[in-house]
Parts: sequence; C-alpha cells; structure tokens
Amino acid sequence: MNVTPVTLPGGQALVRDYIQSFEKVGHLYGGDFRNAESRSRRMEWLDRTEHSRADRRKVAETLRAYNAKHNAHEAVTESIALLEQPGTLVIAGGQQSGLFTGPLLVAYKAMTAILAAKEAGERLGRPVVPVFWIAGEDHDWDEVNHTYVLSRTTEITKIKMDDPEGPRSSVSEIAVAEESWMQAVDKLDALLQDSEFKPQIMELVRNSSDKSASLSDAFAGLMGSLFGRFGLILLDSADPGLRKVEQPFFRSLITENDALEKAYLHSAADIVSGGYELQADVTTGAANLFYIHEGARLLLIKKDGVFTDRKGKVSFSREQLLEMLDAYPERFSNNVLTRPLMQDYLLPVLATVLGQGEMSYWAITRQAFETLGGQMPLILPRMSFTIVEGTLHKHMDKYGLAFTDVVNGLRDKKQQWLTAQDELELGQRFEDTKAAFAALYEPLVEQLGSIQAGLLKLGNSNKDKILEQISFLQGKAQDAMAKQNEAGLRHWERIELSLMPLGKHQERVYNIVYYLNRYGQAWLDELMALPPDFSGTHRLIYM
Repeated sequence: MNVTPVTLPGGQALVRDYIQSFEKVGHLYGGDFRNAESRSRRMEWLDRTEHSRADRRKVAETLRAYNAKHNAHEAVTESIALLEQPGTLVIAGGQQSGLFTGPLLVAYKAMTAILAAKEAGERLGRPVVPVFWIAGEDHDWDEVNHTYVLSRTTEITKIKMDDPEGPRSSVSEIAVAEESWMQAVDKLDALLQDSEFKPQIMELVRNSSDKSASLSDAFAGLMGSLFGRFGLILLDSADPGLRKVEQPFFRSLITENDALEKAYLHSAADIVSGGYELQADVTTGAANLFYIHEGARLLLIKKDGVFTDRKGKVSFSREQLLEMLDAYPERFSNNVLTRPLMQDYLLPVLATVLGQGEMSYWAITRQAFETLGGQMPLILPRMSFTIVEGTLHKHMDKYGLAFTDVVNGLRDKKQQWLTAQDELELGQRFEDTKAAFAALYEPLVEQLGSIQAGLLKLGNSNKDKILEQISFLQGKAQDAMAKQNEAGLRHWERIELSLMPLGKHQERVYNIVYYLNRYGQAWLDELMALPPDFSGTHRLIYM
C-alpha cells in the first residue's frame, strides 16, 4: 500500500480558504485543530465551562446502554468510562445512517475521529475519546436508503431499500421489514465477487441486519463491528434516552430562539459579504427545530407570535412549547443548524470532524454558539482517500494518465488515444474524400441548374445522400476500430468506473463492503496504520 497526496481541482471556495489560507476565514470559525495553540485554548475553555454542559454521568449512562446493544466492545466500554471522568475530551464526527454504512467517506470520517483522538491525547497529555454521532433523527429516507457497489461484471449497481409507508418520521423510527433486509443483503451477496474474505464480511453484514429493527440499528451494528475495537463510541441522535439529558438545552433553544435567529442571520451575512456561498438555508422566522407530531417530523417556524409548521398542523405559544417539552421531550428534534450546538452541550468537544459541505455550513453557527454562552469547537477536515487498485495503476501508467486527468473527465483523452490507434488515418481520409467529392460535384450540380431548375434541387439532394452514405461508412469504420481496441476501451472504462463513478469521487459513491470483500479487514487495519493527515489533503492509496 503506497500513499500519494494530490491536490484536487475545484471545491468550495470557503473550504479551500480554510485549508490553504485559514487567516482569511478564521473569523468565521472557532479555531483550527491543526494549530497546537488552538487546541490548548480550547482545552482550557472546556475545563472552565464544565458546569455548563450536560452531566457526564448521565451522558455516559445513556451511551453505555446504547453501545451495549450495538457496539459491545471492551475498548468502547473503556472509552465511555474515560468520558465519564472530568477532564476527558472528545473528537466528534457524524453522518446519516446509510445502508451498509453508506459511502466510503463515512468510514473515513470514523477513522479521522479515532486517529485525531489518539494524537490529541498524546499531545495534550490527557484522555481524548472518539465519538461518532449517528444522525438518526434525520427524516430524509431517500438520502440513506441505498448504496452502490461495483459488481462482479464491473457495473455500478445500486442497492436500495423499499420506501416506507406512513409519515416522514426520523430514520431511526422507521421500521424495516425482515423481508426488505433479506432482499438487500442477498443482492449485495450476489453482486460481490467470490473471495477468501467474502464469508466473513457477509457474516458481519448479516449479523448487523438480522438484529436490526431500523436502518440506524443496522448502521450502528456494522460500524461497531468495524470500528468498535478502536474504542469508537456510537451515539444515535434519536436515542430516546438522550432526550431527557438534552431537555435543558432544548429549553434554551426555545427561550433564546429569537436571539439565535439573529445570530444565524448575522453569520450568514458575514459569509456572503466575504464572497462565499451559503451551504444551508438561513431565513427570517426559522425556529431551526423540529417537532414530532403523529409520527411526522415537522419543521417549526415562527409566525404571528407562535411556533407552527408551514402547513399549520401544530401551533404553540412559546409557553405552550415549553410545556410540551417538559411533558414530551421525545417530540423535539434538532435541525442542521442546532445540532452542532446540541453536540457541544452533550459532549466536551475538542474538535469535530467535518466534510467539505459541513465545513461550509458550520460557519453559519459560530455566533449562535456565542449567543448561548458557548464557543464553536475546532474544525477538523475529514481525511479523504481514493483507492487505486493494482491493475488500475498499471492501466493508468500504460495510457499516461494522472489522477487529475480522471477527475477532469476522460472523454477527450480517450478519444485522442483511440484516434492515435488509427494507423490508416481513416478519419482524415474520410474527411478528405468528402471534401474532394463536394469540390468535384458541386460545380456540376450548378451547371445542371442552368439546363433545368429542377435539376439543381435534385442534384443537391443527390449530393447530400452520397455524403450521408460516406459518413455512414465512416461510422462503421470507427465502430470497427473501436471493436479492434475493445480491450483498451474496457481499461479506460474501468479506470473511470473505479475512480470517478457517476462523475463523483469514489468515496462519495462506493460502499466499504466492496473493498473489505477484496482485501479483508486487514485492509482497514492498514488504513488505520497510515500516518494521520488532518491538513485536508486528498490521498491516493495504491493497492
């Protein structure tokens, strides 16, 4: 396994400046994890404000119960015991609960949290534990109900769960039928190539699915199987046990809602005035909270002095909403802009691991942290990889391709290569033939028009048909050339399918199970043994 850093083209301007020129955007964030002084300042602030967060013992008790069901590893038990002790810090990261863990970036986010916690603990001289925040309270089923693998016939294949019936509830509350699990697991099994590792990997998948009532349960089970041995604590944001712990902070989110709204709007204005685009909606009147009503997760807004939803299904005064919180805390849920605040209330977060899109929208929350007497945690760019398998590397060398060529699209380079295989120069000869024919035929057609007007029209029609037939033959010749170079074209296709499937980076499409099936769990151990890199640099992993 060889590792090569590479600079990717494009990306969001705010994130590029965060990674390359932090001084330009530092005022939009709380600090940079990569800076030792920032880590020390954040640690000292967390020590001073210990009393303002949730009781560690209650948080640990809830996490202990949840992980005992889904992530029962001795290393996790030790991490939770450390978290219960004053002074222990957290590196947090999170993601929606995707099918079979979702795209590769989910695993890379967990790896980043684990390795960053280890490094921070060594540098700060105190315990730092990794926590993975499962966004189980999200209700976007279509975003998490599928995954992609490269099949044994080298096709990008989508595995999708059936859509649930009923209201749009949180993903953790949506029951998945046993038949749906069996269909998804069996399809995965059929798509994966046979390998020496397949029985073990499919056993992990089946075990996590067989015991699961929801997608979040299965996600937690498989994530625990892969990363529990490294001490990664799992937290489901929809865990009913957490709601009672979160209740005091939900009260703050309600009582200070107007001030929070102003803070979000001010931060959004700062971002836009800096020439950057907003990555989350910030609108006047948004409460940035969800309320669960008859199983449906309703986004609350403020209208005419009450908290309601856009269709008016519920309506509460501030006092009534607080009464509902006291009676039914399980009915409340965060949105994308209040979740970071809640995470910081529950956990002593030294730094949070974010992808590029998240890094952009988290900038909107900085002033909101301060409004509630908090401080935005340090931001840690998620580690980012592309796996380049051995045969692909050989093919890329053969055709003189760099990774940036693949990222920018291979159509033109592939056509240039195919044209170069045309030793007879058929393309140019066909074009020359069409030009020569037209040069000879057009004067004749014009002279025929002087004999009879109808002959001009007939002659031009005849000319077009002849040129069309020449082009038809040219197309057949090109098809024959392509067939003659079919093996080479398959190489080009495999490079693109593997490294930029669906026009996206590999880590955003393919599932980790495909690579575990090819290389075994030892491959994951090798990735975990790589030197950690929190610079935001993309790395190529040559197998």
